[in-house]
Amino acid sequence: MIDYQPLYELLTTRNAEHWSAILPGQIQQKLNPEAHGNFSKWNAAVEQLPIPKNPSLQLNNEGFKIGRADELSKTQWQQLDAGLKNLFPWRKGPYDLFDLHLDTEWRSDWKWERIKDQITPLDNRLVLDVGCGNGYHCWRMLGAGAQMVIGVDPVQLHVLQFQAIRRLYGEAPVYVLPLTLEEIPEKTNIFDTVFSMGVLYHRRSPIDHLTDLRDCLRSGGELVLETLVIEGKQGEVLVPVDRYARMRNVWFLPTCDTLASWMKRCGFKNIRVVDVNQTSMLEQRSTPWMTFNSLQDFLDPNNPDLTIEGHPAPRRATFVATID
Repeated sequence: MIDYQPLYELLTTRNAEHWSAILPGQIQQKLNPEAHGNFSKWNAAVEQLPIPKNPSLQLNNEGFKIGRADELSKTQWQQLDAGLKNLFPWRKGPYDLFDLHLDTEWRSDWKWERIKDQITPLDNRLVLDVGCGNGYHCWRMLGAGAQMVIGVDPVQLHVLQFQAIRRLYGEAPVYVLPLTLEEIPEKTNIFDTVFSMGVLYHRRSPIDHLTDLRDCLRSGGELVLETLVIEGKQGEVLVPVDRYARMRNVWFLPTCDTLASWMKRCGFKNIRVVDVNQTSMLEQRSTPWMTFNSLQDFLDPNNPDLTIEGHPAPRRATFVATID
């Protein structure tokens, strides 16, 4: 089991006693075995993983690696392989775990490479990662020097995947909580840096999302926002009638200028676009660890610049901004 006491204590020192007081109940409620039919299976998969003693660790700008194969017995390595497969599918990564290469759907390391030198250094900062999935970027943020990283993601499987990685890594000031951004108390205002990557277009109210992100930041804090965008002028927004790249829950795809104007209206300052790129089929694809349909299946087979519905293909922009 994860010891959350260091998290509760840090929240208290950051004048967030109101959240620290309710957080144990939130975690218990959300990790309720009755909330999902596969919870017991996933939890058992985590519990069957070996607990290595002092594994070799690599957590820096070169990537994320835990251990070597010779640090586990043959039986332990088989337990590792079987346990991780029982937590299928794996979408964010990749992970190198005792020489087992967990090749996830997303090359999330590519995204990190694009942004890591464009943000305020994370040394000794309290960081929030919204919609963090299994916590891959949370680990990279810790490797970049963060004091503590808190990820929030409401999907039970993602939280248990994170717990699997943390079991292998050992104690660390990194936590993935089974929550949404909206379940963080209003105007918490404690985080030095807040990341929201791949979330905004899933929100029915992008303005509310931006406001909630702002209210998590301390004075002078920094937001790192990555989302789908379209090319065009200020004021232009794509609102898919039905699906976008086969996803039903895509609501607003603004131009970069439109999104910057939204951010300005929500109180953000020093707004910068630090990266824009069209997602490639090398960055998001099916793998042995995620065998379902992926980007290749979501694009027009005759024109990869369009989705299967005829919309512009996924194009992502990363913004960095601060608040007063």
